[in-house]
Amino acid sequence: MPAARPGQLGGPIVLVWDNVRLHLTRGMRAFIEKNADWLTVFQLPTYAPDLNPQEGIWSLVKREVGNLAAADLSQVTRAVKRKLKQIQYRPETVDGCLTGTGLTIND
Repeated sequence: MPAARPGQLGGPIVLVWDNVRLHLTRGMRAFIEKNADWLTVFQLPTYAPDLNPQEGIWSLVKREVGNLAAADLSQVTRAVKRKLKQIQYRPETVDGCLTGTGLTIND
C-alpha cells in the first residue's frame, strides 16, 4: 500500500483510478474506504486513454523508438529512458499531455 500520508507531500493526495483488474482488489477498495478522509479518488472508465495524460507521454516515447532497429532489449530500454528524461525536463510537454485530456489541475 502507498506510504505517503497527508502532510508529507505538501498538498492533497489524489488517486486517479483506472479500473485495471489489479486495482479492483478487495484490499485496494478497503484501503480507499479506510482513508477516505484524506484520499481523493477519481475513478476512470475501464479503458479511457483520452482521459489519461500518460497516454500522451507514451505516444511521444513510441514515436521516438517506434522505428528503432535495436540489436537487443538494452538498446530499447536506453532509448525509452532517454526520451522519458527529455520529456521530464520539458514541463510544457507534460502540460500539453494533460491539456489534451481536457482535465485541469485546480490550485
